[in-house]
Amino acid sequence: MIATLIYAAFLVVLLVALARHVRRTRDKEQKARAATAGGPAYSTGPRAQHPHIDINYCIGCGACADACPEGDVLGVIAGKAAIINGHRCIGHGECAEACPVGAIHIVMASPGIGADMPRLTPEYESTVRGMFVVGELGGLALIKNAVNQGRAVVDTIAGRLSAASRKPVPAEVRDVCIVGAGPGGISASLRAIEKGLSYVTLEQDEFGGTIAKFPRQKLVMTSPVEFPLYGRFRKLEIGKEELLAFWKKVSERADLEVRTHEKVETVVRGEDGLFTIATTKGKHRARHVILALGRRGTPRKLGIPGEGLAKVMYSLIEAEAYTHKKILVVGGGDSAIEAAMGLAHQEGNEVSLSYRRNEFSRLKERNEQRLKECMRNGTVRVLFSSNPVEIRPDAVILDVAGERRSIANDYVWVFAGGQAPDEFLKKVGIAVGEKDLTEEARVEAKGRGAAA
Repeated sequence: MIATLIYAAFLVVLLVALARHVRRTRDKEQKARAATAGGPAYSTGPRAQHPHIDINYCIGCGACADACPEGDVLGVIAGKAAIINGHRCIGHGECAEACPVGAIHIVMASPGIGADMPRLTPEYESTVRGMFVVGELGGLALIKNAVNQGRAVVDTIAGRLSAASRKPVPAEVRDVCIVGAGPGGISASLRAIEKGLSYVTLEQDEFGGTIAKFPRQKLVMTSPVEFPLYGRFRKLEIGKEELLAFWKKVSERADLEVRTHEKVETVVRGEDGLFTIATTKGKHRARHVILALGRRGTPRKLGIPGEGLAKVMYSLIEAEAYTHKKILVVGGGDSAIEAAMGLAHQEGNEVSLSYRRNEFSRLKERNEQRLKECMRNGTVRVLFSSNPVEIRPDAVILDVAGERRSIANDYVWVFAGGQAPDEFLKKVGIAVGEKDLTEEARVEAKGRGAAA
């Protein structure tokens, strides 16, 4: 009798646990279906790695979705893994590692987008000898990758300089010019100091590069990383502000010098093998060049007071990170329209769209129809014939058809075009082309932490 009761109790507990599991699985699938039914993501995604799922091998266990540090990139629909929020993927590769049957591989370019990548050697050297590319611009995203590559490239340069007798050069010629002060550029600069190399680091915006303008609330490392002149950094999840403060602390300790707000316009390798780097503020000369530019390119600025405030951004990575905010989007192209609608879709947001002309032109038909619906229901307020003239911490001043108007504001997104990094690569002579880094990404994923 007692044994029967124990068995019955065990069976009840098992059935309750099974029911909860089924309910959770069903809820997750419903959310996944709702996400995919919403149409394309309302933000620009990475032009680098993303998971490719072979449904012939997928067993629908959900391990990939659970392993993703970004959350909700993958889901299980009808018993198979699927990408449900592709714009949130930044190429960690944790999903591929977690898949027990090897059904996921990391491939290049966000879904549906072809990516032109610079042709690089295993040492990250471009087709221009002495010029290296590190970080997202080279095709492998993530802070950890950029840090490791920046450090590795300087080690390669130091090895070349020590292996060969240095021919005499003018005193102003540095061993290396580092373009960009994001993760890869900072890592390379610190390593140059550590190795005793002469260097100059140039950044077109502010210290931190694209990270300083990154809208994500949290940044993920995926594994410990070795920072030059600091040692192993073990924190895997960190806020943007905290990471920038850490970099500044290490940089101040190493007396790192970064020339901010100095944009590189051209890089030319002379017959003597030395590089001349022309910037908006002058010229520099170096034996080697490291490009740590990121893939977002150089956005066109408005050139108005207050544009340097931290609340001003030029790309939207994840709209759902912003709720209950007063937002201004500037621009009249598809990118601006999609960003405005995506932000308006989030809870509590008040979104205004400023466009300098009196009507839209050349919009995708789907965007045009959806925007009209947003205008009718009041979720997006469009201000035609308007131009921002000043950005303040709590407001934006607009010129609307010749009349000055102040609107309360928390964030500003500017979509005014700009120069893509591919154009710059071609300009400086680096060969680019479609490049499948699936195998390289897989090796990178399997070797996590090995370089650190």
